[in-house]
Amino acid sequence: MPTDPLLSETTTPPDTLAAIDLGSNSFHMIVARPLEGDFQVIDRLKEMVRLAEGLTPDRDLKPEVAARALACLERFGQRLRGMPPGSVRAVGTNTLRQLRPESGFLALAEAALGHPIEIIAGREEARLIYLGVANGLAASEQRRLVVDIGGGSTEIIIGEGFSPRLRESLHMGCVSASLRHFPDGIITRERMNRAELAGGLEIRPVREQFRQAGWRDVVGSSGTIRAIATVVAAQGWARDGITADALLRLRDALLDFRLFADIDLEGLAEERRPVFVGGVTVLRSVFTALGIERMQVSEEALREGLLYEMLGLTRHQDVQERSVTVLTQRFDIDEAHAGRIRDTALVLFGQVVRDWELTDPRMPAFLIWAARLHEIGLAVAHSQYQKHGAYLVANADLSGFSRPEQGLLAALVLGHRRKFPLQEFTGLSAAWRRAAPRLCILLRLAALLHRSRSPTAKPYPMLTAQEERLSLRFPSGWLEDHPLTRLELEEEAQRLAIVGIQLDFA
Repeated sequence: MPTDPLLSETTTPPDTLAAIDLGSNSFHMIVARPLEGDFQVIDRLKEMVRLAEGLTPDRDLKPEVAARALACLERFGQRLRGMPPGSVRAVGTNTLRQLRPESGFLALAEAALGHPIEIIAGREEARLIYLGVANGLAASEQRRLVVDIGGGSTEIIIGEGFSPRLRESLHMGCVSASLRHFPDGIITRERMNRAELAGGLEIRPVREQFRQAGWRDVVGSSGTIRAIATVVAAQGWARDGITADALLRLRDALLDFRLFADIDLEGLAEERRPVFVGGVTVLRSVFTALGIERMQVSEEALREGLLYEMLGLTRHQDVQERSVTVLTQRFDIDEAHAGRIRDTALVLFGQVVRDWELTDPRMPAFLIWAARLHEIGLAVAHSQYQKHGAYLVANADLSGFSRPEQGLLAALVLGHRRKFPLQEFTGLSAAWRRAAPRLCILLRLAALLHRSRSPTAKPYPMLTAQEERLSLRFPSGWLEDHPLTRLELEEEAQRLAIVGIQLDFA
């Protein structure tokens, strides 16, 4: 395989890193300094934004909630000012997953923060939560269950050591449960019972799978669980965590208050009061459905998971590489043929990397992954297989990839043959909008040159680029000896001309 200098460079972590968790209840930011495989926290910021309560039925944000969120992000952005690209990783979870792309909020949020924001899938959120929790616990290979209650979703994960084995994201959280079952802030036994039953129904499809997997320890993370642990400890109902009995006593104590505003329990912060009852009902549902008797509490969660992963880009790409490998094996992709296309694409990439400004270190990796997966759609049907492949890549469970990253990879797979899908790239982030079509052209040319599927080595052509003009040069006489390739290049030139790309070859 040809070696590209951009791929072989070792990525050195910046002097300072920042991880931002844009949750449905609160926004968190940690700023830390890398320290011999770990990190030293130098700043923490947290604001209760309650994004979930602003989600409208048409999947937009109420103006006042959007304004509140953007103001928070501007404050975070002031703290991050001057930090270089790659030193900040911000992820959005349940509520941001539900927003319509047309709402325009994400672009405003990125402008306020000054850094890109990834929208991650629920199971990817679960993986990062587990990574943060596992790194904060004593080293152990014993199986553990991790539970994290957010504003709009609850993640449950079973893992061993630093590896999650089973993970799910459930559509229930402290904000959503409070809004759904206690919309006017009135507490009744009937409402409490209904909320807990609704939580049980949400867990029911995965309950037996988790219970049969088994675990030795149970660990809870997130502000909701820490708040509950603080309250039950202050009442003297439990020490060192949360027990099923303490949770039942807390439930009964809450029923003594008629309104959220009346809740007066030692240890409960004022800002947590509007979503506390919803959080308790969610945790009670989890305890009951999974048969939990005792839960210890972790200070680490999603944001720490982000930091641990940021300590080395290589480590993060290992997760992504493993996800791609699993997909190639599951769909029995011809890896030898894909490898030849990958090698040619990398050679072409190396020839135009400067002229086409493809210097972001992530770009060659996405070109490689797209080359490896470009024929995945053949598992469905040969006709229009690029469309089947794009669907599979966009909707597969790919650990390590954010939703936009999967969308990028799917667009490259879709665009490797036939009509050039320029519209698929217009919705990408600003960082990729210009580069992605260019990567796609390199993949198209590499796939075209190996259309015969012959294992015989082919000469690498010389490619030069000037903005939207490409020139491809082959060894003297080679095209005359390969008339089918010449014909395919002529057709490719016509397809690219439609989207404003001029290709000449000789």
